[in-house]
Parts: sequence; C-alpha cells; structure tokens
Amino acid sequence: MIRILAAAALAIPLTAMSVDAFDTRAAAAYVIDHTTGTVLLNKNADEPLPPASMSKLMTLYMAFEAIERGQLSMTDELVVSAHANSFGGSTLFLKTGERVSVEDLIRGIIVLSGNDACVVIAEALSPDGTEGGFARLMTRRAQEMGMTNSTFANSSGWPAAGHLMSMRDLGLLAQRLLTDYPEYYPMFAETEFLFDANESANRFNRNPLLKLGIGADGLKTGHTQEAGYGLTGSAKQGERRVVFVLSGMDSADARAQESEAIVNWAFRQFAQRTLATSGQRLAVAEVWEGAEPQVGLVPAEDISVLIPVLAGKEVAAEVVYTGPIQAPIVAGTPLAELVLQPEGLPEQRFALVAETDVAHGGFLAKVSTAALSLIKTVRDTPEAEDGV
Repeated sequence: MIRILAAAALAIPLTAMSVDAFDTRAAAAYVIDHTTGTVLLNKNADEPLPPASMSKLMTLYMAFEAIERGQLSMTDELVVSAHANSFGGSTLFLKTGERVSVEDLIRGIIVLSGNDACVVIAEALSPDGTEGGFARLMTRRAQEMGMTNSTFANSSGWPAAGHLMSMRDLGLLAQRLLTDYPEYYPMFAETEFLFDANESANRFNRNPLLKLGIGADGLKTGHTQEAGYGLTGSAKQGERRVVFVLSGMDSADARAQESEAIVNWAFRQFAQRTLATSGQRLAVAEVWEGAEPQVGLVPAEDISVLIPVLAGKEVAAEVVYTGPIQAPIVAGTPLAELVLQPEGLPEQRFALVAETDVAHGGFLAKVSTAALSLIKTVRDTPEAEDGV
C-alpha cells in the first residue's frame, strides 16, 4: 500500500494570495474564524499568562453546565458568605447573608464582572464548599476540555500565584460558550445591568466594542496590574463569526482601539468561499480487486474555507490517500483527505468519501489485478546483467 498524492485531479477555482499578519501591540493574541475554524493570528497564544477577569468565563461555563444537569436553576437563591463579601475590585456590593438569584449572579459576572458573584457561584458548586475546591474543579474541567495551559487558583481571576490561562485556551473557551450554550450567550451583549439602585454607577458593561456597530456581542474584559488590559471578544458579520483574545495592553483605550482594529482586519482581509459542494467528484482512487478499477472521491458536505480577499484563480491543493483501496467499498466511507494550503494561512484538511459502492470483483478481478501487478513489477525491474 502506498501514499498517493492526486493533486492533478483537482480543479479548485481560487488562488489564495498571501496576507500580512496583523501587527498587534498586544503581548499575546489569538484570533480564529469561528465559522471555518481557521486561525488568523497567533502571537504567544500558548503561553500561560495571568488572565485577570477573563478567567470568569470558566466560572460561567461551569455554572451553565450545572444548570444543564439540574444542579442549579436560574431561580435558585444562593447565600453570600463572608468570604464572598471580602472581595474588592469589581463587585455587586453583595452583603454577607444576603440571598441572590443565580440569574442575577450570572448577569452580575457577565455585565459587571462581579468578583463577589463569582465566589457565591463557586462555593455553591464546590465539592467541599470552598472557592479553592471549585478552583481545583475548574482546572480539572479545563484539562478535560483541551485547555492544557490553564490552571486556576480562584473563581474570579483575582491575582494569585499559579492562576494562568493561554490566549488559545481562552479562545477555545469562548467558542465552547458559543456552541454549547447559545441560549445564554445573548447575555454577553447586554450593555447594562442595574442590580443595586444604590450603586447605580456600577451598571455598565466594560466591553468597549458592544456599541460600535461592528457585530461585537461578547465576551469579557480583564485588567490587573500584572496582566495589563485584555479582552476575550467575539463579533459576527453576515454568516461569519470571529473570536479573538488579546492581553497585555497598557490602557483601556489601547485595548479598545486594538480590539476594534483586529475585528475590522479579520472581516475585511478574509472571505469565506465554498470550494466544493457535497457529492462533487474531486479525484479518483485506484481500487484493488474491485468490480470497478477506480472509485470517485467526493466531499460528504460542502467545503467552505477562508481565504484572503485578494484571490486569483487556483489554490494549492492535493488529495492524499493510502491505496490502492481494497474492495468491497461502501459509498460514503471516508477514504482520503483534501489538503488545502492557502498562502499565509494554516493548512486545512477535509475528509473525502467514496462516491459509489464498489463490489468485490470475484475471481476474474483477482486474476486481472494479479496480472496488472505482475506487469508493473516486470516493467519497473531493471534488466538483469549477463552472468559469467
């Protein structure tokens, strides 16, 4: 069995031209096209860094999980502990002994970045009733979700030794919130939440992009002296959605300007194109001992990719499979991969499946296959030199 490249069989009608990477001022950044899964920007994206309040997204994710499995409900009222009441920074100004609904706590975390609200949720879900126990649970769940550069010391992102996340992990978490809990996601776009009329100044969402008309609808800002200013954001324009994370900006204004520039760049410099439709034959594979000598290779679903907007006529592509493929073959069986390499973007791979059934050819097919194999062996063998 051999590895075959069938690039000559393709007719992909686009050429991706290179695109300059965004020259971000952020210390670390990650940008991904959520619709196609294409990574557009990676700057120190796998380095574990202090995430500040952006790590509250993990507390929110686990709260949504708890609601989904019936451990919590939005109408439950949770008691505020003295530990929760001890936090400064961004808070809901909760009082010890006060009871607050889960819905208000979640909105308080999303819109007002309430440290105290995080602790109330954490203590309610912790295996041992402590915030530390919940932080250990957060770390374990993050690892299960593939966030391998994340460790948590608390529920809020309050500065603490060992409380770290990478920008890629935050991007993955943002995508999971979008796909796993779309029913709760609209809360991230809320620009205002008045929890306490006596603290009416503390009611506005800190996300600087929500009112700019660029499709931004989430997710979470963060700031500490150690982490600088950061933002985990998402924006949707048309059918495309972009998720981005940046950290290490030196001011709130710089964060706002950089975030807007990243969103504009991601939408203006790239376009989503359908390169092949479901069932469209892109190549053929050789068949071993089959009633037919070849089988068509087709995508099981439309292949839509992201490419730079300045595009020509062809894109670098090849079909890769291990063959010849043994009959019988069932239509729809994955047999090969279409490998696309738009210039300036990561390699993209898509499964190709058998276009039709190919039955085993029986005795005659075996004889024919053996004969062809023998002919090929003889043809490829150098003639023996005369012996002495």
